[in-house]
Amino acid sequence: MAARNDPSPTQLLVAWGGGDSGAFDRLLPIVNAELRRLARRHLARERPGHTLQPTALVNEAYLRLVDVRKLRWESRAHFFAMAARIMRRILVDHARARGSAKRGGDVARVSLNEALAVSVAPDHDLMALDEALTRLEKVHPRKSRVVELRFFGGLSVEESAEALHVSTDTVKRDWRFAKLWLLRELRRTGGTHA
Repeated sequence: MAARNDPSPTQLLVAWGGGDSGAFDRLLPIVNAELRRLARRHLARERPGHTLQPTALVNEAYLRLVDVRKLRWESRAHFFAMAARIMRRILVDHARARGSAKRGGDVARVSLNEALAVSVAPDHDLMALDEALTRLEKVHPRKSRVVELRFFGGLSVEESAEALHVSTDTVKRDWRFAKLWLLRELRRTGGTHA
């Protein structure tokens, strides 16, 4: 069987970043399944009956990704890191809008999966987590990015290391530090049940 000469996701990302709008159209079918998996993962942590569905989250992420096409894409991991960040922003914006509409009522909640769980509390408020992550970013930007990549993006240690241009040992250390730092912050601000 002859080998296909289809471009890789990274090649398409580079072409798209270079101004080839057709590259994005060719990229979407390749990454669609993984983006939907990422959206389902995000929404699985949300409260039951969440009004945002995986398809809507992916579609909104596509629209926002088109706006960042001038970014210099480095790799598939870099693309999914950006997609995870965008999905996080969409969910936080959605939670804020809902909370604002209900004046602090039934805001979306997210549980930290076992990879991040260092507490027996099953749920953490998404907005409190986002605020704590923003505080972490101000004092330890790389550690914040590790959380974003691992927890929100579902990237492996190796993929995270590639996206951040650091060693896997650095990612592991940053991950351990960030989990403990976030837990302390969430407890301090009342964002978690200690």
